[in-house]
Amino acid sequence: MGETVTILITAIGALAIGVFIGRLLLQKVNKKAAQELEEKGKLIMKEAELTAETLKKDRILEAKEKYLQLKSEFEEEVNRKKNQIISNENKLKQKEATLNSQLEKLKRKEAEVDSTKENVEAQLEIVRKRKEDLEKKVDEKVKALEKVAQLSADEAREQLMETLKVEAESKASVLIKDIIDEAKLTGAKEAKKIVIESIQRTATEHAVENCVSIFNIESDDVKGKIIGREGRNIRALEAATGVEIIVDDTPEAIIISGFDPVRREVARLSLHRLVTDGRIHPARIEEIVTKTTQNIEEEIVEIGERTVIDLGIHGLHPELIKLVGRMRFRSSYGQNLLQHSREVARLCATMASELGLNAKRAKRAGLLHDIGKVWPEEPEIPHALLGMELAQKYKEHPEICNAIGAHHDEIEMTSMISPLIQACDAISGARPGARREVMESYIKRLKDLEALALDFDGVNKCYAIQAGRELRVLVDADSVSDTTAGQLSFDISQKIEKDMQYPGQIKVTVIREMRAVNYAK
Repeated sequence: MGETVTILITAIGALAIGVFIGRLLLQKVNKKAAQELEEKGKLIMKEAELTAETLKKDRILEAKEKYLQLKSEFEEEVNRKKNQIISNENKLKQKEATLNSQLEKLKRKEAEVDSTKENVEAQLEIVRKRKEDLEKKVDEKVKALEKVAQLSADEAREQLMETLKVEAESKASVLIKDIIDEAKLTGAKEAKKIVIESIQRTATEHAVENCVSIFNIESDDVKGKIIGREGRNIRALEAATGVEIIVDDTPEAIIISGFDPVRREVARLSLHRLVTDGRIHPARIEEIVTKTTQNIEEEIVEIGERTVIDLGIHGLHPELIKLVGRMRFRSSYGQNLLQHSREVARLCATMASELGLNAKRAKRAGLLHDIGKVWPEEPEIPHALLGMELAQKYKEHPEICNAIGAHHDEIEMTSMISPLIQACDAISGARPGARREVMESYIKRLKDLEALALDFDGVNKCYAIQAGRELRVLVDADSVSDTTAGQLSFDISQKIEKDMQYPGQIKVTVIREMRAVNYAK
């Protein structure tokens, strides 16, 4: 027991000594570590101070360089502005010197003008005195002449003016006749040559269309099917197409009547398909008419495209192409509008080439000059102005628009193409066989033409011949002289141009015949 206690005490003492020694060693190690850390901190601080000093020096150097650069730029700008100011001052001094010189010249000229003005006033005074003297002398001579002639000055002046007026009218009539004859000799040859060559080089098909179309059938038995029970088929067909179907005693034929050629063509083709198919009833009629209408619209576009390709016209708007195709189903005084427009286009191209103008533009204007006639809606303005508006809408050239609008003189012509279109339109429409008019309007036009000529003094009789293209006027030989006959012909032609509308031109021939009659008894 005692040994155990001794051992225990010895162990505790050894432990205490170990703990004390460990604490001393730990304190020594901590102290050494603290010293190392302190030395490292001092080194870091020194390095930081050195780095900061280096950065500070770099920033100072950069700031100095920036300052020097800005200073140099500022000095350059100041020098440039200074030089500019000096240059402007020099220019102002030069201008001032120039203005002073001009001012001196103006002062000298003003002095010269004043001197000249004084001289002119003195001369005017002399002229005024001479004029007064002359007026006095003239008055004295006029009074002396009035005493001798027993006429006042006003009466003598009126007689002289009347004599001069008659003489001037006579000379003017002769001069007009000479000018017209000379113009005919010089200009008619070339004009006729160009027109004849253009017509000879243009080949055209001529078609005359009526307001009715004939649909031929194989036998009269088909008429019953077309009429239907109580006429329901024919009523359905008329309602769908907008035309009148006439089924009469004409053998193997049905008449389709309507003012619109497109509707007549739709009705004709629909009848052909219905008769071929054999099924004819209202529902089938509506179906066939709808399909036929679509086919006609497609055909119109194809006709327009084929026309512009044949004529070599490019870049035409699709709507204008469609209007060109519709011309195929429109006629003017019996002349097919598409054929007429194609003919005018070719004539315009030929004439433009002969005259040195733009042939392509002239051909384009010739084709489009009557597009206002085929506008689907009812126009409120003349077709020429409507066609011009359509051409402007679809971005055609201004010369083409003016040519379309001016070919019937609704607006003023502004280019050389415009009168060319007008002339070719007249050539195509006025040639024999091209057009036909309604008999009543034709007769009325001829009667109005003769009545117009009869209103002139000295006219005994007049006759419209050659389908109204020539007017022969018979005058009284006693009241109309050879000289005034030419003037009368000119006056009648001007009156016709002003008051009447007609295709082509009208030749006015004044005939003066002197007859001496005696009887032998």
